Amino acid sequence: MSVVHQLSAGWLLDHLSFINKAGYQLCPSHQYPAPSASRVAPVSSAPSTEDLVAPSTIDITYSAGAAVQRAEATLKKKKKYVFREEFFHVFKPHIVSASQQKPQQGNSDAGPREGKDSGNGTEQHEGAKNSDGDSFASARKKHKRKCSVFNQGELDALEYHTKIRGLILEGTRCLIEEGLKSGFLHPISAKQSSIKNVVTGHVGCGMAELCEMAKRFPSLNENDHRSAQIIDEETSIPEQDLLSCVTENDTDYAKIINLMGQKYLVPPKSSFLLSDISCMQPLMNYKNKYDVIVIDPPWQNKSVKRSNRYNHLSSWQIKQIPIPSLAAPNCLVVTWVTNRQKHLRFVRDELYPHWSVKTLAEWHWVKITRSGEFVFPLDSSHKKPYEVLVLGRVQGIIDFPLRKSDVEVLPIPDHKLIVSVPCTLHSHKPPLTEILTEYIKPDAECLELFARCLQPGWTSCGNEVLKFQHIDYFIALHNENEVGSFSLT
Repeated sequence: MSVVHQLSAGWLLDHLSFINKAGYQLCPSHQYPAPSASRVAPVSSAPSTEDLVAPSTIDITYSAGAAVQRAEATLKKKKKYVFREEFFHVFKPHIVSASQQKPQQGNSDAGPREGKDSGNGTEQHEGAKNSDGDSFASARKKHKRKCSVFNQGELDALEYHTKIRGLILEGTRCLIEEGLKSGFLHPISAKQSSIKNVVTGHVGCGMAELCEMAKRFPSLNENDHRSAQIIDEETSIPEQDLLSCVTENDTDYAKIINLMGQKYLVPPKSSFLLSDISCMQPLMNYKNKYDVIVIDPPWQNKSVKRSNRYNHLSSWQIKQIPIPSLAAPNCLVVTWVTNRQKHLRFVRDELYPHWSVKTLAEWHWVKITRSGEFVFPLDSSHKKPYEVLVLGRVQGIIDFPLRKSDVEVLPIPDHKLIVSVPCTLHSHKPPLTEILTEYIKPDAECLELFARCLQPGWTSCGNEVLKFQHIDYFIALHNENEVGSFSLT
């Protein structure tokens, strides 16, 4: 279970456990080629030199071969992949406020520390230290103090934070206390305190660039369109095939696909479309409608502009996503939003009404360390330790009433918290599958847009949809007991 604890305030999640629970075990018959049939001579062929070898020699050869095959089969059954645990080794806050300089070790009543932002901290992405950051941030703060004026966006953000601060602080404290009691969270050891939070470089091929190139591919005839292609074995799939239809793994085992010389793991019972929002027709052809749609748009902000990490979308472009064409009756729509109030207001007041979606609730994802501290000071003026999710349901479509035998779907509650240790890979959001179970029907069709990873039972779409499925983010195991050897205590 990825849900470690559930309280009235929300959920404490284990993101790593959810990824590995997906079951990245390869089908034995697909890990190695089957014995070649070329050894069996056609009935009508003349006997070869090999066929004239003494029977005892043949028996020995085949007995040895069978033993090797049995040994290989035993090994194959145990071969699986697990996500690298070090990507969740967030032992220390990225910014330490004045009250966090000397955390109290071993305090069972420890909770998230709420110290004010000292103004000297700088954002350290996944623990990377910037030696010039302090002086730069200090100069910027002094400039703001001289002006002594907040712009409207900053005033709106402060007002919103003041409104939700108590809910986040108290709810997170309760969940962290449960995590400390159960041992899921724990005070950091001396060994862990000396470890920098893991940061990694880019791996894999340029999928976003490939999607841009696809727009220049010759258009397929209407009769040539396929709604989906099934992955049979480890194979290289032509780029145009990945971009022109949904790719599906309908087995109970993980599959490996090769894309532009790189290997990617596809979990069981999952499907994906490598595409941006301008080429979504294959997705609409794939299945009738979706009961859950999770959206993580690349919102425009200053850090995105500076880093040039990915292309952002304007509000107008986001409105063009064909949610009404994808959504089933009473579809639950969940949108990840940055802490800019401009974006939050846009989703509630403009985007959802445009899609005929009624806003029902706002939840918050709270990011903590392995010891239960906020990754950023709660009151930091630079960066908050939480992100917002806006939940709503499609209106104007009446579904059939639930039968007595159907599981009751609960109404969406407001102000819930999702507390977890974040992955150090940029924008690897926590899973919502188990959290949403109470609020959707059991056989719900689920879709994630702007996805960067795959989930069993979900269809995922995005121009980086395989990003976190790259095989370099996983470790190959041949024995279940090897998983524990990567724990760091």
